[in-house]
Amino acid sequence: MTEIPQTMTAVLQKGDGYSGKATGPQIDDAADWLELGEVPVPQPGPGQVLVKMRMSSVNPSDQHFIKGEYGQPRIKGAPAGFEGCGDVVAAGDGAEKLVGQRVAYVVTEPTSGAWAEYAVTNASACIPLRPEISDEDGAAQIVNPMTAMAMVDIARQEGDAFIVSAATSQLGKLMCALGRDLGLKPIAFVRRENAVDIVRKAGAAEVLVTSDPEALKKFAAISAELKPRVFLDAVSDQMSEQIFTLMPKGARWVSYGKLSPELPKLTQMGQLIFMSKRIEGFWLTQWIMTTPPQDQGRVVAEVQARFADGRWKTDVAAHLPLRDVVSGLASALQKPDGKVMITP
Repeated sequence: MTEIPQTMTAVLQKGDGYSGKATGPQIDDAADWLELGEVPVPQPGPGQVLVKMRMSSVNPSDQHFIKGEYGQPRIKGAPAGFEGCGDVVAAGDGAEKLVGQRVAYVVTEPTSGAWAEYAVTNASACIPLRPEISDEDGAAQIVNPMTAMAMVDIARQEGDAFIVSAATSQLGKLMCALGRDLGLKPIAFVRRENAVDIVRKAGAAEVLVTSDPEALKKFAAISAELKPRVFLDAVSDQMSEQIFTLMPKGARWVSYGKLSPELPKLTQMGQLIFMSKRIEGFWLTQWIMTTPPQDQGRVVAEVQARFADGRWKTDVAAHLPLRDVVSGLASALQKPDGKVMITP
């Protein structure tokens, strides 16, 4: 039986509630929003488990959240972090079957967090991991992969081609790979010329560089040929709006992130009226709440199969020990083409 200590090290939020700002996920100094602390180990209630962290991932949603710019409020003094991989070491009533299992998990308890030695979450938010899946893949098993599966499923219902912004991100590469495997044609937008080959190798049929003065002209030609009707957008800036205006009749602009602090202006409102275009959002939490369990189970099984057989993998830019998160997060996030992983 694992001995559970009374206290633990955790990366704690300094802010409370919402900031009322929209500056994007950029972190210049994590000490502005986070501090290292020693807090009591949380206790699982009915239907909950206590997970000893092996590894936790850093997602853009985490960056927005600690700055008070996410869709749910912060709690001052609570650990940060939404997602991780670890071992279930204790359980409340009804969740005992998970004890001893290595799981991927998202934290559902507002006063708990994945950037800590231990976290409490609902048993339903845990996915037992196959032994061949690494801790790196396990720590990024839910937020990005399930979002990729859900959003590419939206895209495939609308045609053969779809658009992905911020395609060098882990989620962007997963969506390109999944689209290719399904016989679709992902059209990827990246910021850097040296990322073109990376994203093309990941599965993109076309890759455009946003800094290229001819990018929109090139996209107009591609759009006329491939007729992409779904734009899966993590940037949501003025260029996103311009891309949307160049898409065909019936196009859907699906915003699932706000990497840019720029607020876009709608320049062609008539397209919403006369071309049946629409703008919408996607939030994985809402998808989980509204998707039948059997469909979620199918997605979970497919995600694990893809990581287990190598079709998907988690690119890691840096491993950051828990005690170094406050001092080292900003610089670790500057490393390109991979996720930052937090270790105990």
